[in-house]
Amino acid sequence: MRPAPKSASASYDFEKVASFLADGGLECAPLVAEDGEVVDLVTKEDIERIRGFPRLGVPSVGPDGRFIVGAAIGTRETDKERLEHLVKAGANVVVVDSSQGNSIYQIDLIKYAKNLYPDLDIIGGNVVTISQAQNLIKAGADGLRVGMGSGSICTTQEVCAVGRGQATAVYKVASFAKDHDVPIIADGGISNSGHIVKALTLGASTVMMGSFLAGSNEAPGVYEDLDGRRVKKYRGMGSLEAMTKGSDARYLGDKLKLKVAQGVVGAVADKGSVLKFIPYTMQAVKQGFQDLGASSLQSAHDLLRSEVLRLEVRTGAAQVEGGVHGLVSYEKKFF
Repeated sequence: MRPAPKSASASYDFEKVASFLADGGLECAPLVAEDGEVVDLVTKEDIERIRGFPRLGVPSVGPDGRFIVGAAIGTRETDKERLEHLVKAGANVVVVDSSQGNSIYQIDLIKYAKNLYPDLDIIGGNVVTISQAQNLIKAGADGLRVGMGSGSICTTQEVCAVGRGQATAVYKVASFAKDHDVPIIADGGISNSGHIVKALTLGASTVMMGSFLAGSNEAPGVYEDLDGRRVKKYRGMGSLEAMTKGSDARYLGDKLKLKVAQGVVGAVADKGSVLKFIPYTMQAVKQGFQDLGASSLQSAHDLLRSEVLRLEVRTGAAQVEGGVHGLVSYEKKFF
């Protein structure tokens, strides 16, 4: 008969459990409640994984010890009630979600929200020009999302001929917004760590990641097999499929009988867990800033504004030269 495995009390905190495993040379241990019920099983791998997380307070925990949480609302009259419930629930920031942020609907809603909840952070958007940004900042927006038609599943530029190159949009809007202490979010066109470095260098304070995260284990949806590849469905908010589920209000088309799709439904490759590729991405961005000679985000912005740091448009030949070339075959493995 095999002896019962060593167990720890369910009342132990994280550090006590970690010490219990280390001192006993154990790979795993059950956590047992006072009544003898096994309530959890902690492994050595769990301890290492949790210790790899950012420490409390950086960047997702507020001074009160609670997670910093954001929520989205639309621009319709009914969203005022949703706003009220979100504030009561403790939302720290509210994003006004619209494909074209420079509308009377969004401007009025931002004014309404800031008048009612002056301490609530409001993020407006999306915008791509200085004039658009100016109107939302005047209305009281505390932050802006920048990007129109640049997402991987977006067809706005093709269908409506409206939008702007993402690098130009980020640079132009950030140049104006910085004078008003309004940070911007680069929303669209982010598919690798290099794109993040470019967006942050051009003036963004952070980036939105859609397709970048859509193939992860933690993303919504189930994995499917597509020609031997493990993929997940990725649905654009402007696709007809998403519009039937309520996203049409985002495109100001919820009252129209004929819907005009501004996005597609596709599939993205399995990327595994965010616990693996996000740490890699963070380190790659840090490495990029190190190579640029920027010790911080603000340092990178200062280098750009002082023209010490320059961005050049690469020719087709330069892009080939800057990638893997001259090999018969190779394996591209990031982490």
